[in-house]
Amino acid sequence: MGAGSTITGTLFGHTRPGPPARMPVRPLFLLLGLLMALPGAHADDTLARRARACTVCHGDQGRAAADGYHPRIAGKPAGYLFEQLLAFRDGRRRYALMTQLLEPLSDDALRQLAGHFAALDLPHAAPVPAAVAAATLARGERLVRQGDAARQLPACTGCHGDALTGVQPAIPSLLGLPRDYLNAQLGAWREGTRHARAPDCMADITRRLAPEDIGALSAWLSAQPVPAAARAAAALPRPLPLRCGSAPGQGQP
Repeated sequence: MGAGSTITGTLFGHTRPGPPARMPVRPLFLLLGLLMALPGAHADDTLARRARACTVCHGDQGRAAADGYHPRIAGKPAGYLFEQLLAFRDGRRRYALMTQLLEPLSDDALRQLAGHFAALDLPHAAPVPAAVAAATLARGERLVRQGDAARQLPACTGCHGDALTGVQPAIPSLLGLPRDYLNAQLGAWREGTRHARAPDCMADITRRLAPEDIGALSAWLSAQPVPAAARAAAALPRPLPLRCGSAPGQGQP
């Protein structure tokens, strides 16, 4: 749901600048016009047509843009997408274009958008091979699957599922995401420019990560293929390893 970070990637293993913070006025108004039609006064004004405003940045049918910063939104859990739309609209995530587009929209309109993209079952593109040392990939996989007990770092699988394909209703997949996007989001949490509902578990986790950890995580995750017919799990087999405000009822009491 947008890049949401102005952090450059040098710290985390890449050097590309982030996306532009604002869009020229005319394209912005065209997008806003499509989104504002969400309530739909005409029978032929379908939700799929109105959702085209999102695909200008997030790619055809929300499959992801080629720029490496605007991620796939197709097929993510509806609860997660709705929470991110709220976060952009209400200022917990900072990306000016998303905020400008979403500020006029009601909660119900955002639920419609989230439900539309969550229902899209589309194939994933093949991952880009990671151009990093084997030791870096091994470090990333170890953090994903085992965490680091000495630093109170839970494994990524403890929250995002053993298959890393997310958990209903609000925990997203970690697969099929570009390395630049992963770097930007982990960096944004670590630096305090992205926030989730309290208790903000991702902020707690990323503050315990070294920059080299973030580079290793993003390199390994972005190089993994998405299994065929991948779906978010219905539930985790165990409680979350820590309390998390964006996944109420699933964490530790």
